Amino acid sequence: MNDYHHFKFTPSVWIVPSLLLILMWVVFFFERSFNINLTSHGIYPRTFSGLQGVVFSPFLHGDLNHIANNSIPLFILTSALIYFYRDVSLKVLFYGILFSGIITWVIGRNSFHIGASSLIYVLVSFIFFKGMMTQYYRLMALSLTVVMLYGGLIWYVFPEVDKQISWEGHLAGLITGFGFATYFKTPDYVVATQYPWEKPDFNPEEDMFMKHFDEEGNFVNTPEPEEDSIEEVPAPPLHYIYEYKKATDDNKPIE
Repeated sequence: MNDYHHFKFTPSVWIVPSLLLILMWVVFFFERSFNINLTSHGIYPRTFSGLQGVVFSPFLHGDLNHIANNSIPLFILTSALIYFYRDVSLKVLFYGILFSGIITWVIGRNSFHIGASSLIYVLVSFIFFKGMMTQYYRLMALSLTVVMLYGGLIWYVFPEVDKQISWEGHLAGLITGFGFATYFKTPDYVVATQYPWEKPDFNPEEDMFMKHFDEEGNFVNTPEPEEDSIEEVPAPPLHYIYEYKKATDDNKPIE
């Protein structure tokens, strides 16, 4: 029988996203401090050397605005992923980076693709579609919340919206997240209702409700007990106790 899935807060809910952000910012400050440009380690499509970016690109960002825009969504979505989908969360993160990077390497333009936005699209896509597939009210509410917060991201999977962004990486993340939502199995969250007559040990002769029906399923009125069959119980005798107090000579009230 299915059972409810209990969501529990554990340190990993904030530790894992914090580690991702720390690694991103450490790389960013390292580039700025030593005046090093690591963009060449991003994804460069359809070249052997460009495959290194599948692993490195989520931690590389072009400027402060780029990394700042990715930090908050990545933290929130990763925390939500681990809290609500703990059993598959690490798989979604690891394989999300891997598969979205490979798809970007296949379909991308001849340019270096960097940034954590592909992973963000993986998380948005997975959380939304998986919540709808479970049909569990809490996860569906999470899906709708993600749509309200980040639904506008859908426009950036189209080529003509902004040529300065990697729409290929966004599209790759969206496809990857949807694939994971379909592939990864999660617990059944809703308890199936089992009525008494569905149980194997059910005996209709002992069930009070079933006694109102005959063998053919016709409703049968249960006869009411006759009046003379009701034994009257005499009421207990009443005893009254009177307390008499004589009025005093000065006509004070009796308490």
